[in-house]
Amino acid sequence: MRFSVFTASTPEWTPADAAVILAQQGWDGVEWRVTDQDGAPEPGFWAGNRATWPLTGLEETLPAIARITREAGLEFSAIGGYSRSGDHSNVERMLAATAALGAGRVRVTMPGIRDGNYREVFAATRRDLEWAAGRAAEHGVKVLVELHHRTIAASASAALRLLDGLDPARVGVIHDVGNLVIEGHEDPLAAFEMLGEYLAHVHVKNVAWRPHGTTADGSTIWKEDWATLRAGQADIEAYFQALSAYGYDGWVTVEDFSTALPLEQRTRDNLAYLKDIRRRTSDSPSRLG
Repeated sequence: MRFSVFTASTPEWTPADAAVILAQQGWDGVEWRVTDQDGAPEPGFWAGNRATWPLTGLEETLPAIARITREAGLEFSAIGGYSRSGDHSNVERMLAATAALGAGRVRVTMPGIRDGNYREVFAATRRDLEWAAGRAAEHGVKVLVELHHRTIAASASAALRLLDGLDPARVGVIHDVGNLVIEGHEDPLAAFEMLGEYLAHVHVKNVAWRPHGTTADGSTIWKEDWATLRAGQADIEAYFQALSAYGYDGWVTVEDFSTALPLEQRTRDNLAYLKDIRRRTSDSPSRLG
């Protein structure tokens, strides 16, 4: 099992800073965020993120991406793309870029649940993924579908239905324990067994639901909030127990959007925490019950 960081969660660092610091801390790899983003007065996760490579002009920046990554001694765990499955032109570009970098896998994002009639959007997305799988085969890479709240693939069950019958060498699933706290939670071990060969990658972050005011009749309003790996509602150690029980030994990418700790301390602490969990879960009996 190898650990990497998704640079959506390192907005204060330039790509060169991110690569050097992550390598010095002992991370095995990096998952670069690639998208055109809005500017911001201060760097943020989703706007003004300094560790993001723009989609515009991506082809010209590939040598820099490769150099910065490899000079730091890091590997690519994947490419964190944001191109929608129906945007064939940009999906093609992301597949070609992933192949050129030797990164192996790239995320393609799914439509939201309010993007039209669910059945119609789902059917169209299936056709898009059939096309993407064919193009991925031509490029020798794999398309990743992330389990993500408020999309048509929020759960392992939905993702399996979406991908079933496609070549698992060319399309796979990112299982994301934090996203599933918000929507789509299923028992992790059952989900891994359900996905089978389609389980291609793992993202780790954590989330907590907190009271956020009340309605006019006094009912509590709950809202999800990013939390540290230790403080969120997902039991990260039990999650690793499930990964171990299933036999998963691939990449685990951290995308910690909490802000209680300074960024460099946060990434260092997360790696120490996950390495300790990995040791305990490989050396101790299962906590799955």
